[in-house]
Parts: sequence; structure tokens; C-alpha cells
Amino acid sequence: MDNIAIQVTNVEKVYKLYDKPSDRIKEALGLGRGKHHTEHHALKGVDLTIRQGECVGIIGTNGSGKSTILKIITGVLNPTRGDVTVNGRISALLELGAGFNMEYNGIENIYLNGTMIGFSEKEIDEKMDAILEFADIGEYVYQPVKTYSSGMFVRLAFAVAINIEPEILIVDEALSVGDVFFQAKCYHKFEEFKEMGKTILFVSHDLSSISKYCDRVVLLNQGTKLGEGKPKEMIDIYKQVLVGQYAAPESENARLLDDEELRRAAAGGSTADGAKRMKSTGTADHVHAGGGTAENPELLEYGSKKAVIEEYYITDDKDVRTSAILKGNTFTIHMKVKMMEDIHAPIFAFTIKNVRGTEITGTNTMFEKAFLEPVCAGEKCEVAFTQKMNLQGGDYLLSLGVTGYENDDFTVYHRLYDVLNLTVISDKDTVGFYDMDSIVEVCKVD
Repeated sequence: MDNIAIQVTNVEKVYKLYDKPSDRIKEALGLGRGKHHTEHHALKGVDLTIRQGECVGIIGTNGSGKSTILKIITGVLNPTRGDVTVNGRISALLELGAGFNMEYNGIENIYLNGTMIGFSEKEIDEKMDAILEFADIGEYVYQPVKTYSSGMFVRLAFAVAINIEPEILIVDEALSVGDVFFQAKCYHKFEEFKEMGKTILFVSHDLSSISKYCDRVVLLNQGTKLGEGKPKEMIDIYKQVLVGQYAAPESENARLLDDEELRRAAAGGSTADGAKRMKSTGTADHVHAGGGTAENPELLEYGSKKAVIEEYYITDDKDVRTSAILKGNTFTIHMKVKMMEDIHAPIFAFTIKNVRGTEITGTNTMFEKAFLEPVCAGEKCEVAFTQKMNLQGGDYLLSLGVTGYENDDFTVYHRLYDVLNLTVISDKDTVGFYDMDSIVEVCKVD
């Protein structure tokens, strides 16, 4: 297809691991019988199609193959098997400054990097002012790079990569470099690229950025592509992977999940281990809200069930159950939890997300130092979080959870994602996610 920017077909990357250097020499010379190495499969038959103008995110735990596939796409690594086709000029923010010569000064390194990417000296001259303005390191640009602080180094490296004006931008955890002001510049430039319709491939552990910027998200785990879909769906499944609540394919030959299966998993389908689709029946056998609270009929539920959230709801400042809260008023999030086994110190939590899946705020009893006690099997806890509503007007999603630590291992007992809709009613919306509730004074002076 003419509109494909990146095509990755059945790509595998296998590394040979040797116990000691002599084993590598023996195998190279054909000495001894058999293999002297073990194989590590960093990527296992990954397919990926990115169309021109798309912003695609890749998420996964450490060691899932995210950086490996980016290096293969950019030509830093060669695949063991498979094919990669790239249509367009790439600028990659992988290991910032990897192509810099430490003995050269900043200006010389700008020309060096620009030439490596394929620009002529005249084209680099035209971009020089923009690069220097973005880096903002002053007269240090005329000093050898080896004398730079780490902050100055990454600022210059990022400025070179981002101002090359590529057709395809590849970013690997590089938007969080430098101080907070430089990070703001980086994100602003990233947004400019997206508005210009550039093709962007984005790897990050910052799930809020993935949710905000990406049109589609690919989920990798242990070198295998679990699937791809809308950011919110993939992020919900990724969170199950993080806490060991996701059922991995039983064999390397197991087929990948298709879009419908991923949607079911994100909504609580049987594809995910420990997750089930729940209907709000209002009976004692199911978690329920009751009253005027707007429930999600197909919420995502998982956990070991050593503790179970039996009931949950929201009340306003008049103690009325509701899903609509007036901005500026106090409201309370309630949940009733039954302990199915003895738990040393359960942690009760809530999170509020916007409709795109970005986590806006939340807290738990450990953060608040509100409850750090053992609870016996059969006992119940009624939990109430009371706070002032300062979020801007709009619709939000509430998630609840009971977790804890067992032998220093984080454990999810019961987690309910997007369980309730929360509507904030407001006659004054300010900038951003929440209102600073400022007290303003203006005085005329002579």
C-alpha cells in the first residue's frame, strides 16, 4: 500500500549468550561438539504496520522487546529473521547523542549528525538557528562536547534530532530529558509534529502520554506481540501484565489475539486470566452501586480474590447516592470489602481517569496513612474517601482496588477498572484538569 510508512513482517531477534569468552572462541573455530551458547529470543515473529500520519505507541514491561524493535526499524540492529520496510526519512530519539564525537564541539557535532542523517551542509546551515535556539546552551556550543554537563548534552542531542524535520519520528523514552522547562519544550515540539501529520512511533512507560498522543497502541510482552488496539484497551491489559494477572500464550505457536478478543479482555472478557465480564444485577452476589450511580455494565475485574469489593457507590455533600457532583462541593467514594483470607495490611485505593484513559488523580490508604492494620478472614471493611471536587466539568471514570504486599511482593486482591461514571457539573471551567480554586484580588492603583 502506498500509505504505509513502516512495515515489519515476522521479525525475530535472537541473541547468542555465552557463559565465558572462551566458549565464543570454541564455537567460532568449530572446536568441541554441540553448541556452546544459549539463545535469548528478544523478538518472536513480530508484525507491525504503521501508516503515514499515524501516531503509534508501543508499551510493555522491561525486556519485552520495545527498544529492540525500534533499533531494528532504524537500522541500528539487523533482525535474525524477517523483513522491515521504511518509506520516509527517519529521525530517531533512541540513545540521545549516540552519534556524537566527544572531542568535537557542539557546532561540529550538529554538522556530523546532520550529514549522517543525509542532509547537505547547506540544509544544515538553514536549520542551525532553530537547533541552537531549541538547545539553548549559549556559548557552550563552541566548547568540546566532553566538557558538557549531562543536561547540556541531552539538550543539544534532542535539539538536533527534533529539528531535522523528518517524515518519520521515532521516540524511545526521550521526552523526559532535561529540566521541567525543557521537557515542556520537548512535548510542545512533539505536539507540533503530530499536528503536521508526521508519522510517529512512540515508546514510553508514561501511560498518560501514550493515552494522550497515540491513535493506536501495540502491546509487547517477552518478545511477543500480544495485540494492538485503542490506547485505553491496551493500557488496561498492560496493567494486568504488570501484576501477573494476564494469561500469556501457552506456546510460541499460539495465535495472537485479534481486535475483538482484545476488546473483550479490556472489558473483562475471559481472555485475561482472573478477569470476567460482570453484569450489574444489584444482588448480593455481585458488586453493585445502587441508587443514582451510573455503573459500567461490562467492567474489567481481576485479582486473586483474597479480598473482594462487594459494594461501591458515590455520595454527594448531602449523603445522597449519585454519579453527578457539583464542582466545588464535597463528595465521598465508598466501598465495602470482604476479606476471604487473613490479610496482613490491605491497601484500599481509587483512581479517577478521563474518558481517554488518562489517570487524573487518585490515592490509597497507604499514601494517606489511614489504615495499616491486619484483617482476618470473614471480616468486612467499609472504606470512605471524602474530598472536595476540583476537577473541571465533564465525564470521568472511577476505578477501585484492594492490594497489598506479601513477602515484599505487590499483590492485587481485587481490582475494578472504570467501574463507575462520575459527572462533574460546573459553571466555571478553568485551564487543565482541575481548578486551583484561586482567590483573586484586583486593585486599581494610581
